[in-house]
Order: sequence, then structure tokens, then C-alpha cells
Amino acid sequence: MTCNHLTAYYIPMDNLFKALADASRRQLLDELFKHNGQTLTELCEHLEMTRQSVTKHLAILEEAQLVVTERQGRHKLHYLNAAPLGDIYDRWISKFDQHRVNLLQQLKRKLEEEHEPSDDNN
Repeated sequence: MTCNHLTAYYIPMDNLFKALADASRRQLLDELFKHNGQTLTELCEHLEMTRQSVTKHLAILEEAQLVVTERQGRHKLHYLNAAPLGDIYDRWISKFDQHRVNLLQQLKRKLEEEHEPSDDNN
């Protein structure tokens, strides 16, 4: 680990964003989301690219820890690992979501206050 905590934190995030930047790699992740634990051959069936290209994309996804593999006999199965996506959500997206949730709660309270029956009608 380096003395600079930001360096230690952002290196994996750079790999993650690099991996997500490519449409073909996002398509591979979508395929694994639909059916987790596919072989290279099965993944190639869903994509219009060569086996070598799919292998290169998978290597980048593995480096970013978005895909993990497991050997079962002669087969190498690829699995989606959503944990790094959770890190992105926790680090950036959730803080923006919280503001939106707070605004919706305020709107709900205001609408409820406007529609409360008044005591004058009793």
C-alpha cells in the first residue's frame, strides 16, 4: 500500500471505469447477468466478435474484478461479480440518490399537508 491513500483507492476504480467504458464489455456483463457461469464458447454465441476478442474483453473485466472464473474439469466458467459496481454506487451514485429521495419525501409531505381534511368541516 502506498502512503497516499487516494492512490491506493483510485487505481482499482480506474480499471473498473475502463472496463465499463466499452459497449462490448457491458454486453458481456449483461449476458452473464442473464445466465451466470458461462463458458467462453457460450459467451461467444451471443456476440458478433471473434473468440480472441471476447477473451481480451474478459481479461479486462477480470482485471477490474467484474468477472471471476472457476474451473470445472476442462471448462472455465465466468461469473459476474457485482461487488465493484456496488462500490461505485456507494462512492458516487448513492449520495446523488439521497438528495433525490429527500426531495421526493418533501414533496410527499407537502402534498399530504395540502390534502389533509381541515377541522372546519367537522
